[in-house]
Amino acid sequence: MIKIGIIGGAGYTAGELIRILLNHSLAEIEFVQSTSNAGNLISDVHADLLGETDLVFTEKMPFDEVDVIFLCMGHGKSKEFIKNNSFPKFLKIIDLSHDYRIKREGNDFVYGLPELNKEEIESSERIANPGCFATGIQLAFLPLAATGLLKDEIHIQAITGSTGAGQNPSSTSHFSWRNNNLSAYKVFQHQHEGEIIQSLKQLQPDFGHEFNFIPIRGNHTRGIFVSAYTNYDGSVEDARKLYETYYSDHPFVFVVDKNPALKQVVNTNKAILYLEKHGNKLVIISLTDNLIKGASGQAVQNMNLMFGLEEKTGLNLKPVAF
Repeated sequence: MIKIGIIGGAGYTAGELIRILLNHSLAEIEFVQSTSNAGNLISDVHADLLGETDLVFTEKMPFDEVDVIFLCMGHGKSKEFIKNNSFPKFLKIIDLSHDYRIKREGNDFVYGLPELNKEEIESSERIANPGCFATGIQLAFLPLAATGLLKDEIHIQAITGSTGAGQNPSSTSHFSWRNNNLSAYKVFQHQHEGEIIQSLKQLQPDFGHEFNFIPIRGNHTRGIFVSAYTNYDGSVEDARKLYETYYSDHPFVFVVDKNPALKQVVNTNKAILYLEKHGNKLVIISLTDNLIKGASGQAVQNMNLMFGLEEKTGLNLKPVAF
């Protein structure tokens, strides 16, 4: 049994993580830390867990009693937390912030995209979980990069649900603004661009073409819809075979021949990819749930790999009904 601690347990990603781990046959949550909610029932904050657990938030962090901790704090806080705490040598760490996603001197975290770094994840003690946009966009382009076929600029538009903005309300996340509304933000300068380009260059070191990314705030709660295109010389059949081959050993990625809908991935750890060819353009549709494959589900997937478990353990999640 894997014993688990969660740091920063009050946000959306922590809530999803708790929900998944409560139904994981080989995982046991030992503590969920939250300074602001210490003493409160977890189900008082994550109301969907009513009747599922009697766990209480705590300020205590007994690192020597767990095998792995998940850091679910805000961006910038994980690095500070690790700097200010000491950990047993055996303790594994999975960080869901962006603090360790970019490789720099002194950063010993492995970038935790299983479809890119599965073997490294299996032998790692510390994982930097990818960003939600980054996950869906990378899955759209990894097969091309792996074969050196990214030969021109990339164009991406991706729409995310409101949960991607986190639990704390803001002027662009509360219901009356978000409902029946769309808006672009951080055009060509989103914080996930760095980790995406880093991964593409890992597979295709000479990639240096323009990366054009327009993020969109959607009026739905969860799910990311990526529509992207780039120049490609082969046929759509060639591309589909390339993608199917690349993802043949990755159980959560499905390459389909029918144009998919976002609800097919919501509440699951699946990624669905669909390809079309128009002239010399290869169009790639990539669908993921931003809170699961884009965050907490992928974190559990990484945990499974780190502890030698079957990758899908505890992640047999069902999509929402249409």
